[in-house]
Amino acid sequence: MIFNESTILTNDPKNIEKVILGKSEITIEEFVAVARYGAPLEFSNEYCERVIKSRKLVEKFLEENRRIYGVTTGFGENVRYVISPEDAETLQKNIVRSHACSVGRPLEKELVRAIQLMMLLNTGKGYSGISLETIELIRNLLNNGVTPYAPGEGSVGYLGVEGQITLVLMGEGKAWYQDELVSGDEALRRAGLEAISLKCKEGLSLLNGTTSATGLSILAIYDAVNAAKAIDITGALTYEALKATVKACDKRLHSMKKHIEQKRTAENILKILKDSEISEKYIDSKVQDAYVLRCTPQMHGAAKRILREGLRSIYDEMNSVSDNPIIYPEGDDGVGLMGGNFDGSYVGSHADCACIAMATLAKLSERRIDRMVNRHLNDFPAFLVKNPGLNNGYMIPQYTAAGLVGEIKVLSHPSTIDSISTCANQEDPVSLAYFASKKAYEVARKLQYIIAIELMVAAQALDFLKPLKSSTVTQAVYDLIREKVEPVDEDRHFHPDMEYIYELVREGKILKVVKDMIGELDF
Repeated sequence: MIFNESTILTNDPKNIEKVILGKSEITIEEFVAVARYGAPLEFSNEYCERVIKSRKLVEKFLEENRRIYGVTTGFGENVRYVISPEDAETLQKNIVRSHACSVGRPLEKELVRAIQLMMLLNTGKGYSGISLETIELIRNLLNNGVTPYAPGEGSVGYLGVEGQITLVLMGEGKAWYQDELVSGDEALRRAGLEAISLKCKEGLSLLNGTTSATGLSILAIYDAVNAAKAIDITGALTYEALKATVKACDKRLHSMKKHIEQKRTAENILKILKDSEISEKYIDSKVQDAYVLRCTPQMHGAAKRILREGLRSIYDEMNSVSDNPIIYPEGDDGVGLMGGNFDGSYVGSHADCACIAMATLAKLSERRIDRMVNRHLNDFPAFLVKNPGLNNGYMIPQYTAAGLVGEIKVLSHPSTIDSISTCANQEDPVSLAYFASKKAYEVARKLQYIIAIELMVAAQALDFLKPLKSSTVTQAVYDLIREKVEPVDEDRHFHPDMEYIYELVREGKILKVVKDMIGELDF
């Protein structure tokens, strides 16, 4: 598969029936299909052949007692200790048990599944020396709904969380099976599976590398890109609601900037509002709108540029080998290459940048929400309710958006600029990429909620502009919202409304409505 920026995330993962590893690089959508939606996973013959060949090479190294990190030596600063071939399997069990030290709340199931899938991608390239038996068990866990219990706090980049996940392969630790949390061996038994004894190099391969940081960041960047697409739609509804002039999207204006994402955002808004009676009526009503409206193409575009670059970097990491050592074949023999492919700086730094990009979108969306509910900034009733005072209307959903923006700002402080030495200074610096990716996943979720609130508020504002008609596209989005969210005449419990629209955003239903009418939005 060749990475094509013109078709970034245009396929719906829910429609992918199965994913086959090994014939070519998988797509981000295929990854999400397995991690989030449970698509069955298969291995190609090419995948299996690579794994078997690499395993034979590791066994040859062990038989010859070659000095190779993690195969015939200890780990980390313990690299100075030589391990005999007789103790090779004990070494692998020990690394898993001793490294399973993450603490706190467990990761969500889709995040654990993402890490498991990354283990298969990382080791399945044929440079890790893992056995086919071991990775078949990981595949069977995924296909049979066995999800290891993995405390998600306390990782500097890898090891701890992966250790918790790998314990289950040995019949240890804990796992969910059919939504019940049981011991690792019980989960395997219920699924008709058997625990294995990890062989030489296998524990190290499953714990090492960027698997957790990359797995989390893939889901984060997928959600972030789709949120960035959806927010163009949201911005178009708000343009109508606040009677903004679409002159700010004039292609001549945006031709003066070299940023393609800015131009595409402006074009998206114009396409969405093409036949809007509201936009037509108010196009010359003012010289220019407030910054928050007229700079929507510029600010959306800047965020998209960062996300595009992050998507490419994370995609490349997803299809790379981040093990150490690399078992590199050379003719009928090979060599163990010791180095630093486990470093998570690519993924971590781009996950940090993705947080900043999403913070830009979040703060813009929240300010647009405020302009719609703030009677000093529009000609609507206070907080978009017909009888303000007795009713609070959409006063507090704006508080919620503001609170989410505040949380996003804190989470957008870069993680990867920091470092804390570990392993008696053998591991110095550390990437802290895991937390960067975990933050990005959380920020994407919060951004989706803010977008949902803006959609909810914009729909209410548009009711006050009737009988003027919205565009055909924004009317379709409005109708989707109104399937379960009624107009607000008096106060009610708004939480179910926000959750419903959030699901429309998260599951891509808002995007699908627009795509079905005018095609895929440019990103």
